[in-house]
Amino acid sequence: MITPIEIKKKAANKYKAYLQSILEGESFTPIIIVGDKKPNEDTVKFEEELTELISCSKEKKGYGYTIEFQKVKTKRHGTQDVPTSISFQTESDYLKYINEEKDTAQFKKDISSILSTFPELKDWIYKYPIKVLENDWESLLKVCKFFKATPQPDQYIRELPIQVHTKFIENNIGIIRELLDIIIAEYVNYEEKKFEPRFNLKYDEPLVRFRILDESVSRQLLGGIDDISIPISEFRHLSLPIQIVYVVENKINMLTFPIKRDCIVIWGHGFGVDIMKDVEWLKTKKIYYWGDLDAHGFQILSEIRNHFKQVESFLMDKDTFKQFNEGDRGTETNVEKGLCLTQEENEVFRYLKDNNLRLEQEKIPLEYVVKMLP
Repeated sequence: MITPIEIKKKAANKYKAYLQSILEGESFTPIIIVGDKKPNEDTVKFEEELTELISCSKEKKGYGYTIEFQKVKTKRHGTQDVPTSISFQTESDYLKYINEEKDTAQFKKDISSILSTFPELKDWIYKYPIKVLENDWESLLKVCKFFKATPQPDQYIRELPIQVHTKFIENNIGIIRELLDIIIAEYVNYEEKKFEPRFNLKYDEPLVRFRILDESVSRQLLGGIDDISIPISEFRHLSLPIQIVYVVENKINMLTFPIKRDCIVIWGHGFGVDIMKDVEWLKTKKIYYWGDLDAHGFQILSEIRNHFKQVESFLMDKDTFKQFNEGDRGTETNVEKGLCLTQEENEVFRYLKDNNLRLEQEKIPLEYVVKMLP
């Protein structure tokens, strides 16, 4: 026989559907609780379970579930009143039993406020009614109203003139993102995963570190300063009188890279090269990539070449590996196909991957770099 604890659990599981019915403006309909247990065949146990069931019902407590009985003749117990239906007949009975009266009243108030301002959120509310209960809608609506009026703020989060706690947005980024994706859909940068660039906000951007290898250019533009770190948004708008760009993975190699006219060298630091994918002016330059001679190095080469088709590899050939190989082990990778490599590069990649070998670029002598510099 079903127990009061099981009834409460089953009733609570129907709360989401109940909230959805409120959103749809539906009148309350009795909630049926289906029991999935047969009466206990032990007479004493049967009586105990039935007594417990009745003691927690509306008949005894004044609220809660209603039990309907049917007289059933059994071999073991004789004629007995056996529960055949358990239901909550009124909204008040249901909510008081699952202790959701206060939350439901707040839910009704919140959805009224939400929909009067943003009717387009109705489908979201229907899908996530519990999230309505879990959040501070007075503050959330202030944030949403601001972005509706100013969908491209170009400010840091802490600068936004919204009358909410200073950390409210940072602490509620998940739900704010869901809401803004709907409310200002036409302004969302969907390819961005990070909150700030997705919603046109300033943020602590990744820095691009590079050296100007042409001394005349560094003197002319920066008084001789040649080692520079700037936010990626500023790097995108650079206009440098150079023709060749080197991208290297090792920081020291970037710092010791040979002086060369009309050139700069960028510190790629691994898969971080991906931040440069939207730098349009790079597409007009000749680009050389120098990474570690291992499977990951060629994966990074492939990644940057996906964004800049003209990229050529530098010191990532079989001869260089054979000259300076010290038998170092690489890092295993499962990547097999789809890399944007030349036939020669792919042969080296397969050899290094299959044998799990690695030659770090800093192990190549500087004089050899100078000699081979394109």
